[in-house]
Amino acid sequence: MKWFNKIDVYQDGASIKNIKITIKTKKFIKGFTTNPSLMKNNGVKDYLKFCKAAAKIVGNKPISFEVFADSNKKMIKQAELIYNKIKKKNVFIKIPIVNSKGVLTTPVIRYLANKKIPLNITAILTRNQIDKVLKNINMKSKIIISIFAGRIADTLRDPVPYINYAKKRTKNYKFTKVLWASTRELLNIKQAITSNCDIITIPDNLFSKFNYINYPLNKLSIETVKMFLKDAKSSRYKI
Repeated sequence: MKWFNKIDVYQDGASIKNIKITIKTKKFIKGFTTNPSLMKNNGVKDYLKFCKAAAKIVGNKPISFEVFADSNKKMIKQAELIYNKIKKKNVFIKIPIVNSKGVLTTPVIRYLANKKIPLNITAILTRNQIDKVLKNINMKSKIIISIFAGRIADTLRDPVPYINYAKKRTKNYKFTKVLWASTRELLNIKQAITSNCDIITIPDNLFSKFNYINYPLNKLSIETVKMFLKDAKSSRYKI
């Protein structure tokens, strides 16, 4: 797809089955992300077992796994455990920018970055959070800055300026990439490309809409009316 010559697309999910299908059929997918909520919703029982299996399937493509501890000490312990158990250079450890009490996790980021563990800093929603990340890594750190653009948009704020700010601030960070996260609709792909974002995550449930890219609008209009008519008839509505 020509759209994806300008941006790296990562699949966001926690289904081993879907990851296998993607590896075989969606060659434009450059990487994968997941999180504890997605894993819970997909019925994952053994956290490390899933991480190992997923990392093996994706081969050399980057994949991110998130810690779920709430203290700095335990986050570090989980991060090192996941990374060392899998032992693959393409594995990124996701660290939330704050814990559940709103305390910045910059000591964790600084410690792990100094250990040269690739990091995906997640749940970023403010410019200040972007600045805090950059103050705690170095120019050689392998970092993904995941800006939750969809959640920013949920507050009726335009997420594009946040992406632009992150790109400007990371200009001299050769190994740091900016990621458009919490994608809500396919239009976000165009927005991410326009804002020069490096990566966009696409959730599993959005791939079904890829057939609508550049779809004829007149045809879609007719199909929509047919759907309404079919549903009305099957419901046996009368007026």
